[in-house]
Amino acid sequence: MLTFISVFWDLSGVDWLWTEVVLLRAEAEHTGCESERAANMERLWLFRWQLLLLPLLLLLLSDCKGRESELNYVTCGSLVKLLNTRHNVRLHSHDVKYGSGSGQQSVTGVESADDANSYWQIRGKPTRPCQRGSAIKCGQPIRITHMKTSRNLHTHRFSSPLSNNQEVSAFGENGEGDDLDVWTVQCDGIYWDRDEPVRFKHVGTDVFLGITGEQYGHPIRGQREVHGMSTPNQHNLWRTMEGVFIQPSQDPLRHDEL
Repeated sequence: MLTFISVFWDLSGVDWLWTEVVLLRAEAEHTGCESERAANMERLWLFRWQLLLLPLLLLLLSDCKGRESELNYVTCGSLVKLLNTRHNVRLHSHDVKYGSGSGQQSVTGVESADDANSYWQIRGKPTRPCQRGSAIKCGQPIRITHMKTSRNLHTHRFSSPLSNNQEVSAFGENGEGDDLDVWTVQCDGIYWDRDEPVRFKHVGTDVFLGITGEQYGHPIRGQREVHGMSTPNQHNLWRTMEGVFIQPSQDPLRHDEL
């Protein structure tokens, strides 16, 4: 008797067709051709192995698809530039202190896309470090650390110099400051998507990281004031731009935490 077995499935929008002809299962007394029977049995054996390997193949392909989707998210340890979508300036800092308020390192917004002082590293909070390469969740507490000076994005109850909102500074040494360095990522969905605007809400004072357009004079002429705002609005939306996005670790023995 001749038996036909067909297997169809859909994977990532592409139709795959795998058709096996298997194949003459005849008892010895029903065939007079021993070589044909042996060939059919060999093909049947190969087909059974294909069936056994199919779940493994699908698992590997789904894992690849999952890793590809993970790369769409901002991950722990990533080094990024953050663009204010309303004013088209990037979050920036430098070793220039405020002349009023806290006197700490100033944080501004700059139009240039090429300034190396606009890189920030995404890290976990001191008491809850994040796994290097893990996707940052919406609502997750993080620290945003300035690459060049290793100081953390910080705010406190000082008035900002130009707008009289809440001053935002860079604070700490070698990446370590205090509890006022912690922000939560406010976004839709489950994870912080690299292409979607988000807000950063300060854990200690409940303000949002924002810009309203005020410009400094000397010595940082033309740079915009960055400050904390009490309400969410179009002035406090940010999106990741240039950067180095850390991929999820493929080595289960690694335990790098930030």
